[in-house]
Amino acid sequence: MTVAWVFPGQGSQKIGMANKVIDLPNAKFRFNYASEVFERNLFEICELNSDKKNLSDDLNNTKNTQICLFLVESVLLDSLKENGYKPTYIAGHSLGEITALYCADVLSFEDCVQLIKVRSELMADAAKGSMAALISFDRDQLDLLVEEIDDLVIANDNSSSQVVLSGSEKALDNISKRIKAKRFLKLNVSGAFHSPFMKESSFQFSKYLDTLEFNKPSMPVISNSHPSLCNDPNDLKVRFKNQMCNGVKWRQTMDLMKENSIIQMVEIGPSNVLGGLGKRHLKDVKISQVSSSDQIKY
Repeated sequence: MTVAWVFPGQGSQKIGMANKVIDLPNAKFRFNYASEVFERNLFEICELNSDKKNLSDDLNNTKNTQICLFLVESVLLDSLKENGYKPTYIAGHSLGEITALYCADVLSFEDCVQLIKVRSELMADAAKGSMAALISFDRDQLDLLVEEIDDLVIANDNSSSQVVLSGSEKALDNISKRIKAKRFLKLNVSGAFHSPFMKESSFQFSKYLDTLEFNKPSMPVISNSHPSLCNDPNDLKVRFKNQMCNGVKWRQTMDLMKENSIIQMVEIGPSNVLGGLGKRHLKDVKISQVSSSDQIKY
């Protein structure tokens, strides 16, 4: 049976998501290990019963969000593997691509933690531009406006009816007044992620990636910047380097799944964002989710 595991990125985080996995094997060790690397209590940041004020703000801080999501996703996927489950191929949305690389044994858990620390700090410190979500729009009009308006790109091509744009404030204001859409929503982010605005951060990130060895994947990985089934570690590194400055091609990723006769897509993480996109895009495909210790099955 052709099964794809998919891992969500920022925007999928939820207060309490750590509580739902902390009793799984290695969960406490992993939260403790990452907390030492990041020099803050990551479990407390995303646990449900905490007296800490502004907990939601802490979790939504890019420097915390990315590592907390990875910890939850990595614990869940390892528990699935230990219970005999194995995907045919895997894909991750933005940050989730790191989880995919871990799942395919391309990078170790420790390498991923250090990698996310570098990535999240570079992205959090990016002060140029912003992002906006666009829902239910005319695709032809959007493509024309993106081509016409300077400093504007499609950062996340999530589906035929949902995209995220990155660009300057001026460019986002411009398109918001001209595009016909059901909803245009500015996002509370520190920069224009997955766009040329991330050029300097991407350069620094690429230099760090050059210090890491990418192992041969144990299963095919679909990259965000070049959606195709890939088993070459060098290609995976090049594709991941391109991710920060280029858009996440999730619509094309789902098209590839259809072409490869996917029967089931399993979202591993605290939210059903990717599952929701899959239900609308992947007709006749079973959509499942694994988000807690009592869901280690599908």
